[in-house]
Amino acid sequence: MITNEQTKGRFIGVGVGPGDPELITLKALRLIQGASVVSYLANGEGNSQAKNIACEAFAGVTHQQNEIAIVMPMSTDREEANKAYDGGAQAIADELENGRDVVFLCEGDPLFFGSFAYLLERLEGQFSCQVVPGVSSINAASSALNHPLTVLKESFAVVSGRHSALQIDTALEQHDSVVIMKAGRARPRILTALRKTNRLQDAKYLEYIGRDNERIVQDVATLEDKAGPYFSLFVVTKSERGTR
Repeated sequence: MITNEQTKGRFIGVGVGPGDPELITLKALRLIQGASVVSYLANGEGNSQAKNIACEAFAGVTHQQNEIAIVMPMSTDREEANKAYDGGAQAIADELENGRDVVFLCEGDPLFFGSFAYLLERLEGQFSCQVVPGVSSINAASSALNHPLTVLKESFAVVSGRHSALQIDTALEQHDSVVIMKAGRARPRILTALRKTNRLQDAKYLEYIGRDNERIVQDVATLEDKAGPYFSLFVVTKSERGTR
């Protein structure tokens, strides 16, 4: 006997990596190309970073796909963002109720600073949810720098530019390796923290990793002391490392 639960579609979060289309996993490729419904975040003009990254996957689609673009306002107002997620979750739920799987494209990894998490918390109690991990911007940054994030007994921490100055200072003081995500508007504060904690010489700065406009600044002392793009981060590691 087929139950109503079994006829519902699956909600699948798929990580498409930080920017290089060739970093999409084979599993993600298969699910994107086989999906009847694909969802993603988009800006007011309808452009989607995640969809752009997955462009080569879409080139191999041979059937009609429905798309759910969740338009996300460019604002720090969480109330507006939550409204967008509420509307997107409802549109996805409608497809799932009708037995269609929905593949949600997420930059990087779906559960690491990923927008998928906000939809997951709205839908996981009602539908079967799955996650396909993707290459995170942290791992891509390490590769772009040809530099290990951490070795031996080094400690490693990840913080966000949205954390307080005290939290960022503490991480830089207490850990050998630190990645500061979502640098963007917080870049001046982060540069101040690096100077204050004497970690400026340990830091590297990256924007748009794996994309055509990728930028890497090896000497952050030369970095402009002003806000940068949303897709940017700092990688801070020990200048000198032991060999044993």
